[in-house]
Order: sequence, then structure tokens, then C-alpha cells
Amino acid sequence: KFVQVGGTMYAGGAFSSVSTPAGVSPGGTFTRSNLVAFNPSTGVIAAFAPTINGEVWALASDGTSLWIGGTFPSVNGTARRGVAKLNPATGAVDAAFNANLASGKVTELALVGGRLIAGGTFPGKLRAVNPATGANTGYLNLSISGSVTANAGPVEVYRFAVNPAGTRLVAVGNFTTVAGQSRYRAFMLTLGTSSATLNAWYYPPLRNLCAASSLPDYMRDVDFSPDGSWFAFVSTGFIPQAGGVGRDLCDATARFETNSANPATPTWINYTGGDTLHSVAATDAAVYVQGHQRWLDNPQGSNAPGPGAVSRPGIGAINPSTGRALAWNPTKERGVGGKDLYVTSQGLWVGSDTNRIGGETRRRIALMPVP
Repeated sequence: KFVQVGGTMYAGGAFSSVSTPAGVSPGGTFTRSNLVAFNPSTGVIAAFAPTINGEVWALASDGTSLWIGGTFPSVNGTARRGVAKLNPATGAVDAAFNANLASGKVTELALVGGRLIAGGTFPGKLRAVNPATGANTGYLNLSISGSVTANAGPVEVYRFAVNPAGTRLVAVGNFTTVAGQSRYRAFMLTLGTSSATLNAWYYPPLRNLCAASSLPDYMRDVDFSPDGSWFAFVSTGFIPQAGGVGRDLCDATARFETNSANPATPTWINYTGGDTLHSVAATDAAVYVQGHQRWLDNPQGSNAPGPGAVSRPGIGAINPSTGRALAWNPTKERGVGGKDLYVTSQGLWVGSDTNRIGGETRRRIALMPVP
């Protein structure tokens, strides 16, 4: 996961050491426990080095402080299960902030309207806390429950995205009911002044299973367009079952319109033909997707390229209007597949589990020029 604070980029994940790129001075390999800070222009690694005894899968900042979320029970020896607030210069834990999560992990964070919203497997699954104290504000008081199948794992809000205006939140994960209403795998909230409420947006085909019954919790990421008028999902699950092409979100990217409450189908859907997509970043020019896919434009493919399929190993870009793959094709080692894409004025930051992209060695983190 990435977040930039001023002239420093922070990257979280699961790692124990980091190295500077070749030719960077001062260079070398440094011990870093699941969180690193570096200069995004030079690659120089900062002295910032908190001790985090668990993976870091969520980051948020207001430009002054840094919040981290993940699987950790403590930071720098201080008990802070799942979420902590750090000094972005020193890595020190802010003692005043404690969300007091009783169990579980945090997989998404965002600062919205003066509140820190967290999603994960902890009690409640989605919570808005005071960013100074960690106290539950009560802003999110929605019951999120139900597992999509018995083998889907814990009920969770895995990822969410908030529109630029801070008025809508779309979440994905393993659940069947939100605020007493049927909502399989995805839901939208309206973020009001004093409370969040369940939005009417719902896509009933998300009840459907994909062909891989071992992957029932198949939604992987979501991102809003820059103007907030639409959003895009990416997913795993293998190919759709019979009759599901064009309807079911299985190993696919799909666009939905924010203000279309009951869509019969997505605005468009782009299938990989049986390979997982883990992360998505939407811009005006492209919907960037990453996973261990081999192809895009592959609705008839089943672990093979079907008619019209185009090769896009590991990473690709889709036209936001047409839903067809763009020519942009750096190619990337596939691995399990990268789980974060982050757009800045410099380009597209790619976080992954692989070492080569665009024909060059870029271990785990790469910055790609984009159209």
C-alpha cells in the first residue's frame, strides 16, 4: 500500500528489508519491518523505521500524521491492534490515539470529513473513529453480517473507495447483509453530515458464484473516477458460470455508474479469461489493473486466449469509456499479483510481489510513466 506525504512516499506490506536502486547514494540494504519511507524522486530511503510486528495493508495521512492498518498487534512495543497513528518523521506511536480493536485486522483506511474510516475483520467490520483519539464516533452504525458461503472465510470489509467529494463510499468483501438489507459482496453508503446510511445502489448478480467454488469471496478492489461519476471493481473467482458472461464479475474489471441505483448489467465488463485481478486505479485516461492475468478483452477465454484477447501480462489499462484494453502494455512478471496501484503527478506506482516490469528489474516497487 502507498501514500505520499509531501516529499516522502510510504509503502506498507509484508517485508523485513529494503534496498535502494542501483546507483542511488546513499545506498544499501536496510532493515524495515513492513513499512518503509523513501524519496519518490531519488529512491533514497528515509531513516523512518518503526517496528511493526505484522503486515501493513492500509495507509492514510492528512499531511501531518500517518495512520497505518494491518495485521499487527503492536507498534514499537506499544499495543495497537490493527491500527496505529505514527509521527511520519520519526515513526513514534502517537500515544493519544487508540482505537481499542478487540480482535481482527484492518485492510483499508481513509480520512473523510474529519473522521478516519477503517475496514477489515474487526468487530463491526467498518468503523469511523476520531483521528486524534481513536474513539468510535458512531458515524457508521451499520450491521454488516453474513458470509457468502461456508468456505468464504471471515465476514469482512476488505477494500473500499470514497468519491472525491466525500459523499459516497463503495466497499467490497465477504458479507450478505448491510443495515438489514441484502448486499452480497459490495455496497454503497451515502456519507452524510452526521451519519452514513445505506445507499440504494445494489447489483443483485453479485449473489452469483464464479466457476471456482474455492474462491467465493471474489471481489478484490474498487476505485472511483476522478469526478466521482463512476467506479470500477476488479475480481478473482475464475470464469463465470454458464450464462454469466457480461453479467457476473469473475476475473474481471467492471464499471458502474454512481447514480444508477439498480443496474441490470455493468456499464462494461472486461474479462481476463480466468486470471485474478487484485488492484485497480481509475483516472480520466485509463482504468489501470494489476494481478496475475495473462490477457484482457477475453470474455470467451477459459485459461486460454479466446477471440479478440490481447496479451497484458501482470498489468494493463482499460479505456474508461469503451471498456476495451488500451495499447499501454509494459508487461510484468505475474507472480501472485500486485495488490496496490497508486497514481501521483509522477505517474503510476506499482506495488507487487515480483521483480521485473517493462523489461527492467524493479523489485516489488516500480514507478511507471502513464498516458
